[in-house]
Amino acid sequence: MLTNLTVPLLGLVDTAVLGHLESPEYLGAVAVGANLFTLLYWTFGFMRMGTTGLAAQAWGKRDPFSQVALLLRSVLLATGIGLMLILLHQPLIRTGLALMNPSAGVTELAAEYAAIRIWSAPAVLCQYTLVGWLIGTQFPRGPMIMLVVANGLNIVLDVLFVTGLGWNSRGVAMATVMAEYGAAAIGFAIVLKRLPEGQRLTRALIGQVADYLAILRVNRYIMVRTIALLLVLAFFTAQGARQGDTILAANAVLITFLMLISNALDGFANGAEALIGEAVGRGSRRRFRAVFASALRWSLWGALLLTVMFVIGGRSLIGLLTGIDEVRATAWTYLPWLWLLPFASVWGFLLDGVFIGATRTRDMQNTMLFCALGVFAPVWWLTTGWGNHGLWFSLICLMLARAITMGTLCWRHTRNGRWFQDR
Repeated sequence: MLTNLTVPLLGLVDTAVLGHLESPEYLGAVAVGANLFTLLYWTFGFMRMGTTGLAAQAWGKRDPFSQVALLLRSVLLATGIGLMLILLHQPLIRTGLALMNPSAGVTELAAEYAAIRIWSAPAVLCQYTLVGWLIGTQFPRGPMIMLVVANGLNIVLDVLFVTGLGWNSRGVAMATVMAEYGAAAIGFAIVLKRLPEGQRLTRALIGQVADYLAILRVNRYIMVRTIALLLVLAFFTAQGARQGDTILAANAVLITFLMLISNALDGFANGAEALIGEAVGRGSRRRFRAVFASALRWSLWGALLLTVMFVIGGRSLIGLLTGIDEVRATAWTYLPWLWLLPFASVWGFLLDGVFIGATRTRDMQNTMLFCALGVFAPVWWLTTGWGNHGLWFSLICLMLARAITMGTLCWRHTRNGRWFQDR
């Protein structure tokens, strides 16, 4: 949980240093650019989630060869994908910005931000695999060290480049790239100390093309599920942009809080991934039930704490993040939607952890596709007359639909003992 909280903390600092500049265009540009990279990078989020589930099951089976082979192959795959993204970055960035369709001023700044940020691709994807492997092998302290140090560096560089040197959104991008490579370097150092003793680097560990294709096949459902979720968030940003730079900037402030909520609650889900995967690897139904009950209990307490925090301090937090009166007033108007998000979303986050740990990723894909296409899209269409309120209402409905659909499948799998059956 502490590890995950460093991620939105960075977003809070990005928003704060840009939100006090003279124009909302800088904040809007980073909102658009960051959303583009969230979509781009988390398309390959299976490098983290899939690695956690597979590593946890190998850990539960006490299989050191599988642990090291998974790590090595995942890192090589992540590096290759990262280099491919750099080679293809120009058409990817042009297409993404065209789909989001922000104002001309925001588009120019967002393109500049994206052209710098893309160079972090190999480091980001390698981080996904390192974090997933460390969580799966029961060492969550490692990712905490990685991300706390790296995000601390990012925050310092943000302030230096933006406030000190006046580089605006360009400075935010440069700070992020430098911090991503710092995090990857720290992660590799930690992982080298955690490798099982006596396991030497051999050709068998590197594997063949078929082994890498097998990793992609196992994780293809997570990839489709993640793309569906990220397209919803990209659509959310795009619709806000079409309502003007002020709405775009206000939504950027509130989405930063949404990232705080999701990352905080995902801390419990990440723990569930590792422990559920271990229980499945050991074939222990008793431990599975105990982990699920504990994760659910702590997740609900976390959701309650976050709700109270935003109800009591939401207006003050918005004031800290932006000094632009128009943006601040607009964000206050839509703040009540944020109050509903912790309890609407906590169920889906927790169940993601359970399904990933048990490698029931096809269920995750199918429920997300249904919720995005069968709930979010029609609800948004029916509430277009509500403006930005309709967007936030649609997002709440998406979260509730995930809770209902995944909760139903979870109950059926538990009743029928399917968690421990071969997929």
